[in-house]
Amino acid sequence: MADVDGTERTGRGTTTISDNVVSTIAGIAIRETDGVHSVGKGASKALGAVTDRVSGSSGAGRSVKVEVGEKQTAIDVDIEVEYGIPIHELADRIRTRVTDAVETMTGLEVVEININAFDVHVPGDDDDEDDGEGRSSRGQSSRVQ
Repeated sequence: MADVDGTERTGRGTTTISDNVVSTIAGIAIRETDGVHSVGKGASKALGAVTDRVSGSSGAGRSVKVEVGEKQTAIDVDIEVEYGIPIHELADRIRTRVTDAVETMTGLEVVEININAFDVHVPGDDDDEDDGEGRSSRGQSSRVQ
């Protein structure tokens, strides 16, 4: 039997599964899904990229929000998809992978996975974005010291 916070009580002790654990499991499953370019946006995406490089660990969990109840969990995630990937099919694959991973590893039932596809990554655009940021940065530097 599990409490509201994901703690399971048995005759031999308790097992607690934190939101962070579920978030990390889901984040890894999402990142391993073909067609997902990145997980998270803004600061969480940048923090995850830095964490990956510095520690070698996955910052996947930081970009995935979860709610863990007694026996169930709900998951929200923002993703950037690769250009040309049918988003509705990608969302179905993500839901299947995340559900399988979370339910297998935690025993919690995944009742909901909300996916926000916030951007499309077009190969080759990374160089253009860097150039664009450089120009806007130079423009700002003349106004601000």
